[in-house]
Amino acid sequence: MDRAGIETMLMNYYRHIDRDKIQFDFLCNKTKPGAYDDEIKNMGGKIYRTSGLNPAKYPKYLAYMKNLFAENPEYRIVEAHNGALGVYTLHAAKVNHIPVRIFHAHGASITKDWKLPIKLFCKSRLKANINHNFTCGIAAAECYFGKRVVDDGDYELIPNAIEVEHFVFNADIRKYLREKYKLQNKNVIGHVGRFMTQKNHSFLLEVFKQLSEKDNQAYLVLLGDGELMESMKQKARELDIVEKVLFVGNVGNANEWYQAFDVFVLPSIWEGLPVVGVEAQTADLPCVFSDCVTKEIGFSDKAQFVPLKAPMSGWVEALQSALSMKERSDNSALIREKNYDIKNEAIKLQNRYLKLAEET
Repeated sequence: MDRAGIETMLMNYYRHIDRDKIQFDFLCNKTKPGAYDDEIKNMGGKIYRTSGLNPAKYPKYLAYMKNLFAENPEYRIVEAHNGALGVYTLHAAKVNHIPVRIFHAHGASITKDWKLPIKLFCKSRLKANINHNFTCGIAAAECYFGKRVVDDGDYELIPNAIEVEHFVFNADIRKYLREKYKLQNKNVIGHVGRFMTQKNHSFLLEVFKQLSEKDNQAYLVLLGDGELMESMKQKARELDIVEKVLFVGNVGNANEWYQAFDVFVLPSIWEGLPVVGVEAQTADLPCVFSDCVTKEIGFSDKAQFVPLKAPMSGWVEALQSALSMKERSDNSALIREKNYDIKNEAIKLQNRYLKLAEET
Protein backbone atom coordinates (compact mmCIF):
# COMPACT_ATOMS: atom_id res chain seq x y z
CA MET A 1 0.00 0.00 0.00
CA ASP A 2 2.39 2.64 -1.28
CA ARG A 3 1.50 5.97 -2.90
CA ALA A 4 0.63 4.77 -6.39
CA GLY A 5 -2.48 5.14 -8.54
CA ILE A 6 -4.60 2.19 -7.43
CA GLU A 7 -3.51 2.40 -3.81
CA THR A 8 -4.29 6.13 -3.71
CA MET A 9 -7.72 5.55 -5.24
CA LEU A 10 -8.48 2.92 -2.59
CA MET A 11 -7.38 5.24 0.19
CA ASN A 12 -9.54 8.06 -1.17
CA TYR A 13 -12.61 5.85 -0.89
CA TYR A 14 -11.53 4.36 2.45
CA ARG A 15 -11.17 7.79 4.06
CA HIS A 16 -14.65 8.87 2.99
CA ILE A 17 -16.85 5.82 3.61
CA ASP A 18 -18.73 5.41 6.89
CA ARG A 19 -16.37 2.96 8.57
CA ASP A 20 -19.06 2.07 11.12
CA LYS A 21 -20.89 0.46 8.20
CA ILE A 22 -18.09 -0.64 5.89
CA GLN A 23 -14.53 -1.59 6.78
CA PHE A 24 -11.70 -2.17 4.33
CA ASP A 25 -8.98 -4.69 5.12
CA PHE A 26 -6.06 -5.08 2.73
CA LEU A 27 -4.41 -8.19 1.34
CA CYS A 28 -0.93 -7.37 0.02
CA ASN A 29 1.36 -9.70 -1.89
CA LYS A 30 4.62 -8.07 -0.87
CA THR A 31 6.05 -8.23 2.62
CA LYS A 32 7.63 -4.77 2.78
CA PRO A 33 5.73 -2.04 4.64
CA GLY A 34 3.80 0.53 2.62
CA ALA A 35 3.40 4.30 2.95
CA TYR A 36 -0.29 4.01 3.87
CA ASP A 37 0.07 1.24 6.47
CA ASP A 38 -0.10 3.42 9.57
CA GLU A 39 -3.09 5.37 8.29
CA ILE A 40 -4.93 2.13 7.49
CA LYS A 41 -4.33 0.78 10.98
CA ASN A 42 -5.41 4.08 12.56
CA MET A 43 -8.71 3.84 10.69
CA GLY A 44 -9.31 0.31 11.96
CA GLY A 45 -8.16 -1.61 8.91
CA LYS A 46 -6.07 -4.77 8.93
CA ILE A 47 -3.23 -5.56 6.55
CA TYR A 48 -2.53 -9.16 5.60
CA ARG A 49 0.64 -10.15 3.76
CA THR A 50 0.80 -13.28 1.63
CA SER A 51 3.97 -15.07 0.61
CA GLY A 52 3.52 -13.84 -2.97
CA LEU A 53 1.94 -15.01 -6.21
CA ASN A 54 4.40 -17.66 -7.38
CA PRO A 55 2.37 -20.17 -9.47
CA ALA A 56 4.51 -23.04 -8.17
CA LYS A 57 3.51 -22.12 -4.62
CA TYR A 58 -0.21 -21.74 -5.21
CA PRO A 59 -1.15 -24.57 -2.81
CA LYS A 60 0.64 -22.65 -0.05
CA TYR A 61 -1.20 -19.47 -1.05
CA LEU A 62 -4.54 -21.29 -1.08
CA ALA A 63 -3.87 -22.73 2.38
CA TYR A 64 -3.06 -19.23 3.67
CA MET A 65 -6.32 -17.89 2.25
CA LYS A 66 -8.33 -20.79 3.66
CA ASN A 67 -7.01 -20.02 7.14
CA LEU A 68 -7.64 -16.31 6.65
CA PHE A 69 -11.29 -16.81 5.76
CA ALA A 70 -11.77 -19.42 8.52
CA GLU A 71 -10.42 -17.00 11.13
CA ASN A 72 -12.48 -14.08 9.75
CA PRO A 73 -15.94 -15.43 8.85
CA GLU A 74 -17.32 -11.87 8.70
CA TYR A 75 -15.87 -11.28 5.22
CA ARG A 76 -18.66 -11.16 2.63
CA ILE A 77 -16.91 -9.27 -0.17
CA VAL A 78 -13.52 -9.80 -1.78
CA GLU A 79 -12.41 -7.29 -4.41
CA ALA A 80 -9.20 -7.71 -6.44
CA HIS A 81 -7.32 -4.72 -7.87
CA ASN A 82 -3.99 -6.22 -8.96
CA GLY A 83 -4.71 -7.00 -12.60
CA ALA A 84 -5.08 -10.51 -13.98
CA LEU A 85 -3.12 -11.95 -11.05
CA GLY A 86 -6.09 -11.01 -8.89
CA VAL A 87 -7.61 -14.32 -9.96
CA TYR A 88 -5.45 -15.99 -7.27
CA THR A 89 -7.43 -14.26 -4.53
CA LEU A 90 -10.75 -14.51 -6.32
CA HIS A 91 -10.38 -18.26 -6.86
CA ALA A 92 -9.42 -18.68 -3.20
CA ALA A 93 -12.51 -16.66 -2.26
CA LYS A 94 -14.72 -18.83 -4.47
CA VAL A 95 -13.54 -22.17 -3.08
CA ASN A 96 -13.99 -20.75 0.42
CA HIS A 97 -17.57 -19.70 -0.35
CA ILE A 98 -17.17 -15.92 -0.21
CA PRO A 99 -20.43 -14.79 -1.83
CA VAL A 100 -19.38 -11.49 -3.47
CA ARG A 101 -16.28 -11.63 -5.65
CA ILE A 102 -15.43 -8.43 -7.50
CA PHE A 103 -12.72 -7.91 -10.08
CA HIS A 104 -11.91 -4.21 -10.38
CA ALA A 105 -10.32 -3.42 -13.77
CA HIS A 106 -7.77 -0.60 -13.83
CA GLY A 107 -5.54 -1.21 -16.85
CA ALA A 108 -6.40 -0.84 -20.52
CA SER A 109 -3.61 -3.23 -21.46
CA ILE A 110 -1.48 -5.98 -19.92
CA THR A 111 2.23 -5.35 -19.50
CA LYS A 112 4.25 -7.47 -21.90
CA ASP A 113 6.96 -8.74 -19.58
CA TRP A 114 8.19 -12.21 -18.64
CA LYS A 115 5.00 -12.78 -16.65
CA LEU A 116 2.78 -12.28 -19.73
CA PRO A 117 1.91 -15.98 -20.28
CA ILE A 118 0.93 -16.28 -16.61
CA LYS A 119 -1.14 -13.10 -16.78
CA LEU A 120 -2.95 -14.22 -19.92
CA PHE A 121 -3.80 -17.55 -18.32
CA CYS A 122 -5.02 -15.80 -15.18
CA LYS A 123 -7.11 -13.40 -17.27
CA SER A 124 -8.74 -16.37 -19.01
CA ARG A 125 -9.84 -17.68 -15.58
CA LEU A 126 -11.37 -14.46 -14.31
CA LYS A 127 -14.89 -15.05 -15.61
CA ALA A 128 -15.15 -18.39 -13.82
CA ASN A 129 -14.22 -16.88 -10.46
CA ILE A 130 -15.99 -13.52 -10.26
CA ASN A 131 -19.60 -12.45 -10.09
CA HIS A 132 -19.29 -8.65 -10.32
CA ASN A 133 -17.39 -6.51 -12.84
CA PHE A 134 -16.08 -3.18 -11.55
CA THR A 135 -13.95 -0.82 -13.64
CA CYS A 136 -12.40 2.64 -13.58
CA GLY A 137 -13.25 3.23 -17.25
CA ILE A 138 -14.57 1.75 -20.47
CA ALA A 139 -11.16 0.91 -21.95
CA ALA A 140 -10.20 -1.05 -18.82
CA ALA A 141 -13.54 -2.89 -18.91
CA GLU A 142 -12.99 -3.91 -22.54
CA CYS A 143 -9.46 -5.11 -21.73
CA TYR A 144 -10.48 -7.44 -18.90
CA PHE A 145 -14.14 -8.27 -19.52
CA GLY A 146 -14.39 -8.05 -23.30
CA LYS A 147 -16.35 -5.89 -25.71
CA ARG A 148 -19.52 -7.96 -25.37
CA VAL A 149 -19.68 -7.29 -21.63
CA VAL A 150 -19.21 -3.58 -22.30
CA ASP A 151 -21.81 -3.53 -25.08
CA ASP A 152 -24.26 -5.30 -22.76
CA GLY A 153 -23.52 -2.84 -19.94
CA ASP A 154 -22.64 -5.71 -17.62
CA TYR A 155 -20.19 -3.71 -15.53
CA GLU A 156 -20.17 -1.03 -12.85
CA LEU A 157 -18.16 2.15 -13.34
CA ILE A 158 -16.34 3.26 -10.17
CA PRO A 159 -14.67 6.62 -10.87
CA ASN A 160 -11.10 7.23 -9.69
CA ALA A 161 -12.47 10.00 -7.49
CA ILE A 162 -10.33 12.42 -5.51
CA GLU A 163 -10.54 14.99 -2.71
CA VAL A 164 -11.27 17.84 -5.10
CA GLU A 165 -10.59 20.70 -2.71
CA HIS A 166 -7.02 19.47 -2.11
CA PHE A 167 -6.13 19.80 -5.79
CA VAL A 168 -7.92 22.96 -6.91
CA PHE A 169 -5.44 25.59 -8.11
CA ASN A 170 -3.92 27.58 -5.26
CA ALA A 171 -1.66 30.51 -6.16
CA ASP A 172 -0.20 30.75 -2.64
CA ILE A 173 0.96 27.12 -2.62
CA ARG A 174 2.38 27.58 -6.10
CA LYS A 175 4.38 30.62 -5.02
CA TYR A 176 5.67 28.89 -1.87
CA LEU A 177 6.90 25.72 -3.59
CA ARG A 178 8.41 27.50 -6.55
CA GLU A 179 10.34 29.80 -4.24
CA LYS A 180 11.43 26.89 -2.02
CA TYR A 181 12.86 24.97 -4.99
CA LYS A 182 14.04 28.07 -6.91
CA LEU A 183 11.64 27.49 -9.78
CA GLN A 184 10.31 31.06 -10.04
CA ASN A 185 11.58 31.63 -13.58
CA LYS A 186 11.34 28.04 -14.82
CA ASN A 187 8.93 26.41 -17.22
CA VAL A 188 8.13 23.38 -15.10
CA ILE A 189 7.10 20.11 -16.75
CA GLY A 190 5.65 17.80 -14.10
CA HIS A 191 5.11 14.04 -13.99
CA VAL A 192 3.70 11.85 -11.22
CA GLY A 193 4.15 8.10 -11.49
CA ARG A 194 5.96 5.02 -10.28
CA PHE A 195 9.31 4.38 -11.96
CA MET A 196 8.32 1.34 -13.99
CA THR A 197 8.29 0.43 -17.69
CA GLN A 198 4.63 1.35 -18.12
CA LYS A 199 5.23 5.02 -17.29
CA ASN A 200 7.87 5.47 -20.02
CA HIS A 201 10.30 7.68 -18.11
CA SER A 202 13.14 6.93 -20.53
CA PHE A 203 11.13 8.39 -23.40
CA LEU A 204 10.12 11.38 -21.26
CA LEU A 205 13.75 12.18 -20.49
CA GLU A 206 14.63 12.07 -24.19
CA VAL A 207 11.72 14.40 -25.03
CA PHE A 208 12.75 16.76 -22.27
CA LYS A 209 16.33 16.77 -23.56
CA GLN A 210 15.11 18.14 -26.88
CA LEU A 211 12.75 20.61 -25.22
CA SER A 212 15.54 21.95 -23.02
CA GLU A 213 17.66 22.61 -26.10
CA LYS A 214 14.94 24.95 -27.36
CA ASP A 215 13.94 26.37 -23.97
CA ASN A 216 16.74 27.03 -21.51
CA GLN A 217 14.16 27.71 -18.78
CA ALA A 218 12.61 24.25 -19.09
CA TYR A 219 12.75 22.15 -15.92
CA LEU A 220 11.46 18.62 -15.31
CA VAL A 221 10.03 17.50 -11.94
CA LEU A 222 9.42 13.77 -11.37
CA LEU A 223 7.36 12.53 -8.40
CA GLY A 224 7.39 8.86 -7.43
CA ASP A 225 9.82 6.02 -6.86
CA GLY A 226 10.24 2.48 -8.10
CA GLU A 227 12.64 -0.08 -9.47
CA LEU A 228 13.76 2.06 -12.44
CA MET A 229 14.46 5.26 -10.51
CA GLU A 230 18.23 4.84 -10.27
CA SER A 231 18.58 3.91 -13.94
CA MET A 232 16.57 7.02 -14.88
CA LYS A 233 18.90 9.17 -12.77
CA GLN A 234 21.79 7.62 -14.68
CA LYS A 235 20.06 8.35 -17.98
CA ALA A 236 19.60 11.98 -16.98
CA ARG A 237 23.34 12.17 -16.36
CA GLU A 238 24.06 10.58 -19.74
CA LEU A 239 21.77 13.05 -21.49
CA ASP A 240 23.49 15.90 -19.63
CA ILE A 241 20.21 17.21 -18.21
CA VAL A 242 20.72 16.20 -14.60
CA GLU A 243 20.88 19.85 -13.52
CA LYS A 244 17.45 20.42 -15.04
CA VAL A 245 15.66 17.40 -13.56
CA LEU A 246 14.40 17.10 -9.99
CA PHE A 247 13.68 13.59 -8.67
CA VAL A 248 11.35 14.36 -5.76
CA GLY A 249 10.64 10.77 -4.73
CA ASN A 250 7.53 9.33 -3.12
CA VAL A 251 5.99 12.20 -1.17
CA GLY A 252 2.70 12.90 0.52
CA ASN A 253 2.13 16.38 -0.95
CA ALA A 254 1.62 15.63 -4.64
CA ASN A 255 -1.45 17.88 -4.52
CA GLU A 256 0.84 20.83 -3.78
CA TRP A 257 3.28 19.92 -6.52
CA TYR A 258 0.51 20.13 -9.12
CA GLN A 259 0.21 23.80 -8.21
CA ALA A 260 3.92 24.36 -8.88
CA PHE A 261 3.84 22.68 -12.31
CA ASP A 262 3.17 24.58 -15.53
CA VAL A 263 2.35 21.46 -17.56
CA PHE A 264 1.58 17.86 -16.65
CA VAL A 265 2.87 15.10 -18.94
CA LEU A 266 2.00 11.38 -18.99
CA PRO A 267 3.69 9.48 -21.84
CA SER A 268 2.59 6.05 -20.62
CA ILE A 269 2.78 2.92 -22.75
CA TRP A 270 -0.66 2.00 -21.35
CA GLU A 271 -3.11 3.24 -18.73
CA GLY A 272 -6.63 2.56 -17.59
CA LEU A 273 -7.99 5.84 -16.32
CA PRO A 274 -5.11 7.41 -14.39
CA VAL A 275 -5.85 9.10 -11.08
CA VAL A 276 -3.00 11.53 -11.76
CA GLY A 277 -4.82 12.75 -14.86
CA VAL A 278 -7.85 13.62 -12.74
CA GLU A 279 -5.66 15.35 -10.15
CA ALA A 280 -3.76 17.38 -12.75
CA GLN A 281 -6.92 18.60 -14.46
CA THR A 282 -8.45 19.52 -11.11
CA ALA A 283 -5.45 21.82 -10.69
CA ASP A 284 -6.36 23.24 -14.14
CA LEU A 285 -3.04 22.16 -15.60
CA PRO A 286 -2.48 21.81 -19.35
CA CYS A 287 -1.96 18.07 -19.85
CA VAL A 288 -0.04 16.18 -22.52
CA PHE A 289 -0.99 12.50 -22.62
CA SER A 290 0.27 9.74 -24.89
CA ASP A 291 -2.28 8.22 -27.24
CA CYS A 292 -2.00 5.03 -25.17
CA VAL A 293 -3.78 6.76 -22.30
CA THR A 294 -7.53 6.29 -22.56
CA LYS A 295 -9.28 9.28 -24.14
CA GLU A 296 -11.81 9.16 -21.31
CA ILE A 297 -9.36 11.13 -19.19
CA GLY A 298 -9.36 14.13 -21.52
CA PHE A 299 -12.28 16.06 -20.08
CA SER A 300 -10.53 19.44 -19.86
CA ASP A 301 -10.08 21.64 -22.94
CA LYS A 302 -6.41 21.89 -21.92
CA ALA A 303 -5.80 18.16 -22.45
CA GLN A 304 -4.14 16.87 -25.60
CA PHE A 305 -3.02 13.44 -26.79
CA VAL A 306 0.18 12.81 -28.76
CA PRO A 307 0.97 9.49 -30.48
CA LEU A 308 3.92 7.67 -28.97
CA LYS A 309 5.02 6.98 -32.54
CA ALA A 310 5.03 10.69 -33.41
CA PRO A 311 8.40 12.32 -34.09
CA MET A 312 10.10 13.60 -30.97
CA SER A 313 9.60 17.10 -32.36
CA GLY A 314 5.83 16.55 -32.15
CA TRP A 315 6.11 15.97 -28.41
CA VAL A 316 8.30 19.05 -28.00
CA GLU A 317 5.76 21.15 -29.90
CA ALA A 318 2.92 19.79 -27.76
CA LEU A 319 4.77 20.74 -24.58
CA GLN A 320 5.58 24.18 -25.94
CA SER A 321 1.94 24.70 -26.83
CA ALA A 322 0.88 23.58 -23.35
CA LEU A 323 3.39 25.94 -21.74
CA SER A 324 1.75 28.85 -23.52
CA MET A 325 -1.46 28.25 -21.52
CA LYS A 326 -0.69 30.40 -18.52
CA GLU A 327 -4.07 31.09 -16.94
CA ARG A 328 -5.19 28.83 -14.09
CA SER A 329 -8.50 28.89 -12.28
CA ASP A 330 -10.86 26.87 -10.06
CA ASN A 331 -11.77 23.76 -12.07
CA SER A 332 -13.80 22.03 -9.36
CA ALA A 333 -17.19 22.42 -11.05
CA LEU A 334 -15.99 20.46 -14.08
CA ILE A 335 -14.49 17.72 -11.91
CA ARG A 336 -17.70 17.28 -9.94
CA GLU A 337 -19.74 17.30 -13.15
CA LYS A 338 -17.60 14.37 -14.37
CA ASN A 339 -18.28 12.44 -11.11
CA TYR A 340 -14.76 12.60 -9.67
CA ASP A 341 -15.63 14.15 -6.29
CA ILE A 342 -14.85 11.48 -3.68
CA LYS A 343 -17.36 12.88 -1.19
CA ASN A 344 -20.18 11.97 -3.55
CA GLU A 345 -18.71 8.82 -5.07
CA ALA A 346 -17.77 7.23 -1.72
CA ILE A 347 -21.40 7.35 -0.61
CA LYS A 348 -22.48 5.65 -3.84
CA LEU A 349 -19.88 2.89 -3.45
CA GLN A 350 -20.70 2.42 0.22
CA ASN A 351 -24.37 1.93 -0.61
CA ARG A 352 -23.45 -0.52 -3.35
CA TYR A 353 -21.37 -2.62 -0.96
CA LEU A 354 -24.18 -2.64 1.60
CA LYS A 355 -26.66 -3.78 -1.03
CA LEU A 356 -24.32 -6.54 -2.22
CA ALA A 357 -23.82 -7.73 1.35
CA GLU A 358 -27.57 -7.79 1.97
CA GLU A 359 -28.14 -9.91 -1.13
CA THR A 360 -25.88 -12.73 0.10
